[in-house]
Amino acid sequence: MLTDDRRGDYTRYACDVIAAGVLTLALALDGGAGASLDAGAGAAAAAAAPALIPPPAAAGALLTRSRAAAVWGAKRVPSTGGAQAIGSCSCGCLQGGATLPVSGRGYEVVRVGRNRRYGHPQLVAFVRRLGAAAARRKLGLLMVGDLSQPRGGPTPSGHRSHQSGLDADIGYVAPAGLRGGRVSASDRENLWPLPVVDVKTHATTPAWGPRVVKLIGVAASDPSVDRIFVNPAIKKLLCTGATAKAPWQRRVRPWWAHHDHFHVRLRCPADSPLCVPQEPPADDGCGPSLAWWFRGDAATKRANPNPKKKDADAPEPTFALPDACGALTVD
Repeated sequence: MLTDDRRGDYTRYACDVIAAGVLTLALALDGGAGASLDAGAGAAAAAAAPALIPPPAAAGALLTRSRAAAVWGAKRVPSTGGAQAIGSCSCGCLQGGATLPVSGRGYEVVRVGRNRRYGHPQLVAFVRRLGAAAARRKLGLLMVGDLSQPRGGPTPSGHRSHQSGLDADIGYVAPAGLRGGRVSASDRENLWPLPVVDVKTHATTPAWGPRVVKLIGVAASDPSVDRIFVNPAIKKLLCTGATAKAPWQRRVRPWWAHHDHFHVRLRCPADSPLCVPQEPPADDGCGPSLAWWFRGDAATKRANPNPKKKDADAPEPTFALPDACGALTVD
């Protein structure tokens, strides 16, 4: 089965189901991820952080996931107020988000129509920094996919995370011929990065090469990064050869899919006292825990993550985001 450690790599602080069928947030503000603050530093950060907009009386109201996704997806622009990543990557929201330009040095944003190119300013700065580094090192044009919605929160499709403005999807390799600054509106919506491994056989594709390894290393070496999720076959390759003992190895974690893009997650910013950090990884991910991904039970878990039969007539569960998110749905 999927252990808590493995599950915690990706969405540990999700809105968890409790006995009444309600989803709620466990605000473990003393958690890890290498970003937790000591008492003195925490108080200083909280004092210096931009004030949150006071939540309205309706904050914390329970919604079904589909309804919540509709509410947050309807917000087309970031909120006012100082930048704050609130809650967790899988149960949170974003105040005062920054907008990633669709084109920049070394990168191009794709699927702009999804309106998910927003994040905490540190995330936008990271993507621009990585694009510039890739250009300098001739690692190829970066295809940037989803960040967060303008105000974060649950999305109608594609993710359970990406809610607090600290997650971004970035392709390993762009299709041949794609040129920075020359990407048409049609290409932005229809082109996808190239897969570098086969999800069924775990074999590398022709797109795999040293540039992919270097790109992952550059991204994972950034001090603002908490985790990078890659396909298990890619993690296995990184656990051998020259990168086996790389100082950034612990930050790179295996997860299903991620064969054509990697998922970056930043640490909780110091200006966001309501951001819920993840616990630090237990190991470098190259030992026994990696072997699980290549056994049959991993494929079974992916195909049927919740083996308990669901009652088709049962109502959709409700959940609540952190109270501080309530104000961000009100214009």
